[in-house]
Amino acid sequence: MLQYRKITSADDAEIAKIIRFNLEKFHLDLPGTVYFDPELDHLSGFYNSQPAKRAYFIAFGENGQIIGGAGFAEFDGIGNCAELQKLYLNDAAKGKGYGKDLVQLVENAARSAGYKNLYLETHTNLSVALKLYEEMGFQQIEKPHLTQHSTMNRFYLKKL
Repeated sequence: MLQYRKITSADDAEIAKIIRFNLEKFHLDLPGTVYFDPELDHLSGFYNSQPAKRAYFIAFGENGQIIGGAGFAEFDGIGNCAELQKLYLNDAAKGKGYGKDLVQLVENAARSAGYKNLYLETHTNLSVALKLYEEMGFQQIEKPHLTQHSTMNRFYLKKL
């Protein structure tokens, strides 16, 4: 079973490292991705600044080490919508169902925060993630006018 808690400033460096590692591995350490987001090294500040509208969850292993995370924040491009953001796991945690657990956690938290839709943007290089999103009921949509990361080329929406 996945163990998690909300992000704190003590988690910032490790989760940024996991995110950057994944982006490098999939050749997405490019401008127009989260790799270059100015808040990547300070995610706790962003997510904890408006706890009624956003949250980021840190997943950790049996011995307490950070294995990944995922979060959500408001998305202005679609009405009453949050965006699933920064779902990444370290390699040792992949293939164990933790990605699905994190998506469900984010869906429930976004629903509790009052959102009716959950949007996400990703890339075709992340084929395992695409499969997960589609299995979990996300429907591919056209690129919204308001997107956060210009390099992303797949866009999904799910009603909550």
